[in-house]
Amino acid sequence: MTFKEVLNDYVTKLECTAKEISEVSGLSPATLSRYRSGERVPEVNSEAFEQICCAIEDLSKKHNIKGITKNSARESFLNCSDIIAVNKEQLRKNFNTLISVMDINITDMCRHINYDSSTVFRIKNGSRNPSDPVNFASEVARFVSKAMNNKSKNLIMAELLECSPQDLNNSSAYFEKLRNWLIAGQGQAKDEIENLLKKLNDFNLNEYIKAIHFDELKVPSVPFQLPTSKAYFGLKNMMESELEFLKATVLSKSTAPVIMYSDMPMEEMAKDSEFPKKWMYGMAMMLKKGLHLNQIHNLNRSFEDMMLGLESWIPMYMTGQISPYYLKDVQNNVYLHLLKVSGTAALTGEAISGSHSDGKYYLTKNKDEVAYYRKRAEALLNKAHPLMNIYRNENAGDFNAFLLSDCETEGKRRNVLSVPPLFTLDKETIKKFLANKSLSEEEKTDILNYADSSRAIAEKVLKSNIVENEIPYLTIEEFKKHPVSLSLSGCFYEKNIPYTYEEYLLHLNKTEEFSLKHPNYSIIKTSSSTFRNLQIIMHEGKWAMISKLTSPAIHFVICHPKLRKAIENFIPPVVEN
Repeated sequence: MTFKEVLNDYVTKLECTAKEISEVSGLSPATLSRYRSGERVPEVNSEAFEQICCAIEDLSKKHNIKGITKNSARESFLNCSDIIAVNKEQLRKNFNTLISVMDINITDMCRHINYDSSTVFRIKNGSRNPSDPVNFASEVARFVSKAMNNKSKNLIMAELLECSPQDLNNSSAYFEKLRNWLIAGQGQAKDEIENLLKKLNDFNLNEYIKAIHFDELKVPSVPFQLPTSKAYFGLKNMMESELEFLKATVLSKSTAPVIMYSDMPMEEMAKDSEFPKKWMYGMAMMLKKGLHLNQIHNLNRSFEDMMLGLESWIPMYMTGQISPYYLKDVQNNVYLHLLKVSGTAALTGEAISGSHSDGKYYLTKNKDEVAYYRKRAEALLNKAHPLMNIYRNENAGDFNAFLLSDCETEGKRRNVLSVPPLFTLDKETIKKFLANKSLSEEEKTDILNYADSSRAIAEKVLKSNIVENEIPYLTIEEFKKHPVSLSLSGCFYEKNIPYTYEEYLLHLNKTEEFSLKHPNYSIIKTSSSTFRNLQIIMHEGKWAMISKLTSPAIHFVICHPKLRKAIENFIPPVVEN
């Protein structure tokens, strides 16, 4: 039901008039009339929403009607299909994004939506909130969906709304999608991205290895007796097949890479108290054996589910032995599939969506069948796209090649840093900085060479591209509480080289001097650092990189459009020290 339908239903139940509700609630007759006609819907937690709920309770008492309270009225309204909880700050950010990417003339727009241009400019800069956020979003969406509905603009809008351009051919659907995005878009993504970044920031691979006793794991060599092939039915047997595939892979002599894909739901299996532990143990054993895993993720699900899935893979990503992929444009809500192939075993599965427990898994060690399923898995892998590229010390050459190649590509760069970048220091200052550190001459040379190469890349990018760096300026108290070190993850240096506070201030000053010499380089000063162990580097519209500063140094270059865009739109929360 809609808000107007529930409100009018209460008018009938309470045997009252609109005038009575208006008088008891304190709302004007005109405002109430708009709510009853559906022209407007009050914002959740707004004063008008509370006034209506209170008035319904008061009138139920007045007319001696039991069972209707303020809370029950609120619950009824919250279940309405058109009730929307508006985050006004998120609305402002989304409105600004829309104005920017669609190149909208605000003055021209205001003439069409009957808003004063000075008011809209104040909404844009955050000095004022719209009195009726839903109406404001609706008017903006109505204008854009009509005035800017053409092929070139629709390509941009489709990217913003994460839909296909064809979805915007219908102006009514266009309006609805844009209105909903303005009101609620990116809000959940921000929370999920923040959770992922926090987990990456706090994650310590060495502590994790100790916690699961990974160093103590022994790859068994006891022969594992598995029938040449076996079919499995029912959830319990399906879980058994997953574990037996892992056993067969670990105990075989083959070191061939493993390819894994599944769009099967894991919720029911995860409810089993033992299965997740055994599955994680089996995965750890494969990594301990040194196998490389090509994991094709199923991303045809909600952003929240996608992020939760990625969080669970973080420990394994950190090993550098997993290459994550995804399939583009997978639109299937009927059939479920599973395909996992190692050098010696293959596991395949099929089911109908909603009937997972009635599906079938088939595990085989037959050489011909394994060869067939490997070809099938490799064909699937060829159709997949990298979800992210993961760089560790062992592929430092690939990482450097990526950075050198990217500096040739046009586009704005925006970075969220925890310390100033090394390239803003000149060679002599770095030498003085390293002179009093306990470093070998070889280590000093490696760091100086890295500084030279990163400076050369920065200079090349800055010739024709904007680079915006967000850098915390810490007070002496903040610095003592959370000391920071030189940023050396780009050269995969595994030790921390901490600043003194004087060295830290000198680096900040050098960075400001660098910005004066390079007009395309700008600094955004912040008072604190949200993620002290991360750097977030973004080539807008191309990729986003999350770099882990603490050992082991690792870089995640995000390629997936939805995830990359969510990181670009992410605004770190302010941390109170």
